[in-house]
Amino acid sequence: MTATPSQPYSPSKPRARVRALGDSLTLVALPLVLALALPAAFAGGGTRRWFGGRAEGQRAEAQAAKDAAATAFYELDSAQRDLRISIETIRAVDDTPAARRAVSDFEAVGRRIDEVSSQYIDAVDAHDLDRDDLEAAAASQARTQLTRAKDELVRVKRELDRFAEGLGPLLGKAETQLARLAPAVERARQALLAASNALDAVRESGLRADDLAARLAALAPELTKLNEGAGRHGVALTLERAERVSREAEAVRAEAGRLPERAAETDHRLVSLRTRAQALTTRSEQVEPILSELRRRFSAACWQDLQHVPEQAGEHVRQAEAKLKEAQAARDAQRWPDATSLLSTARALLNTTDEAVSAAGDRLARLNAVQKDPQAEIDRTRFAIRDAQRLAMAGRNTPDPRHARPLDDAVGRLERAIGTLEGRHPDYWHFLTEAEAVRRAVADVVARIREERGGAGH
Repeated sequence: MTATPSQPYSPSKPRARVRALGDSLTLVALPLVLALALPAAFAGGGTRRWFGGRAEGQRAEAQAAKDAAATAFYELDSAQRDLRISIETIRAVDDTPAARRAVSDFEAVGRRIDEVSSQYIDAVDAHDLDRDDLEAAAASQARTQLTRAKDELVRVKRELDRFAEGLGPLLGKAETQLARLAPAVERARQALLAASNALDAVRESGLRADDLAARLAALAPELTKLNEGAGRHGVALTLERAERVSREAEAVRAEAGRLPERAAETDHRLVSLRTRAQALTTRSEQVEPILSELRRRFSAACWQDLQHVPEQAGEHVRQAEAKLKEAQAARDAQRWPDATSLLSTARALLNTTDEAVSAAGDRLARLNAVQKDPQAEIDRTRFAIRDAQRLAMAGRNTPDPRHARPLDDAVGRLERAIGTLEGRHPDYWHFLTEAEAVRRAVADVVARIREERGGAGH
């Protein structure tokens, strides 16, 4: 037996252990010995003195007890050796508190096994059952001690079996991880190879992919550790490393595969944004004539917020063009993240310019429409209010104050906005913005009514 799980058991009394091994064959050899000895005894040539039936009966019982104890010893020893393999598997894979407790409990059981094994060996050493002058009392004492040793060995064997049964979940988990180990390491190696091949193909197309090459080179030490194996670094750590290497290598391979497409997309965006910048330059030149017409035909409140559009549009276009030049330099240097970021900035500047330039033209178109026919905007808003009022009254004799009050406010607000159209210089823009605000407020009431009634239906 053993006191430490990693070393084979070597009893402190090797001579007794050898004797115990030999004694297990006694019952098998005894008939042959007797067959050879009896003729010699009758002929007067025997070497053992014959003491009669009682002594020999006690000797046979003692020998049987000795053989039974030897069997129990070997069964316990085999069970312990088998269980040690399981414990080593768990210890190599699992470092959880439950696993550490299992290892500690196995060592405690091992100490009890050492105790009962020592008692067994002492009992074997204490009695020489092959002595010619073995007395019946000595044989009886040997049988008693050997039987007691056997019972202790069997008791501890049952304890060991119960302990082994309790290891099932931990052992299953550990064996699952071990089964995953070799495939995981192989997947990592194959992922690294695929990433290397993808980089080679990209470079052959004229793209450097320096950042991807650096990321792949950083995985080389991890591959070295994988090749050193789980015996050196542990199963759990090796599994985690293999999975991480697989993920990172696959990411490098995927990005390398997309690199030609990314280069083409960057080139396309550069051309597209340059064209858009040129178009916006032309459009922004048209803002000043629009503003002149707005100033001539409408009150200041209708166009004051657009005064700086021409200046801002020109500045934003110049900034966008500068970013596009920087993006082109980044693309030529194959600094793809920088190129992408610069293109996004240029696009945002052009979007802002487009919105501002469009706002001037839209303002003039809307003011022209409301100046020509303000009633269309009034009717549109009144229809929205009446529709909301009908919904608020549906199934009721009186409207809910929470709905009626904001709708009444909307009616008053619209009437006040209509009043701004009177006079020599109507504020058409104020009227339009007020009408839009009224429609938004009414839409909020309608949405609230429908939500409340939908919830009541559930």
